[in-house]
Amino acid sequence: MTTPTVAADASLEPPLAPFDVGRRLAAEFTGTAFLLMIVIGSGIMGERLAGGNVAIALLGNTLATGAGLVVLITIFGPLSGAHFNPAVTLAFALRREIGWLLAGAYLAIQVIGAVLGVWAAHAMFAEPILQVSTKLRDGPAQGFAEFIATFGLVGTIFGSLRFRPDATPWMVGLYIAAAYWFTASTSFANPAVTIARSLSNTFAGIAPSSAPLFIGAQLVGALAAVGVFGWLLKEEPSP
Repeated sequence: MTTPTVAADASLEPPLAPFDVGRRLAAEFTGTAFLLMIVIGSGIMGERLAGGNVAIALLGNTLATGAGLVVLITIFGPLSGAHFNPAVTLAFALRREIGWLLAGAYLAIQVIGAVLGVWAAHAMFAEPILQVSTKLRDGPAQGFAEFIATFGLVGTIFGSLRFRPDATPWMVGLYIAAAYWFTASTSFANPAVTIARSLSNTFAGIAPSSAPLFIGAQLVGALAAVGVFGWLLKEEPSP
């Protein structure tokens, strides 16, 4: 989620050249798994400690997720780009900064890592490993919120890479922390996260019937961000 991955043009020197595909995929798997452990685990902990106060539970969930993203992106960014998100991978593929074959492998490993991260969180909190969420998150407002959340996330990544690449982990962590509160959906902004959270009937869950709306809005938001920020941040040739 922090640095562009392999360029499609073999004449360009890809920034991740020292790392082979196996290690890049391992980084995406591990980072996505830990992201879901953080999201689900902090949601369970927050709900247990908040004594029924949903705002306090959400605040705990928010702080843990934002802080965790800063750490995960800092560690795994130089390895794989730290996408942890099919919408982000799609955005970089459309910009030809990662090949489509590798992008497909990223998408698959992100979903697998996300699901296993949810199961690991359940195990840590002595929850049933296999669950299906019953928490409905339906309606046009929720879908629009996910469009905005993902559009803003991809824009944050592109903007920080353009102007302050060293600050990308902080920018993404802070954006997601903010989006937890300014979007009606609490900013999933990630198809792999959405799929995995449908398998957790806990604080951070989403009913499987609500997931297609979220995923569709996330993909449209990512596509819109590629177009808008591609134009907005395009470098003009020197006169």
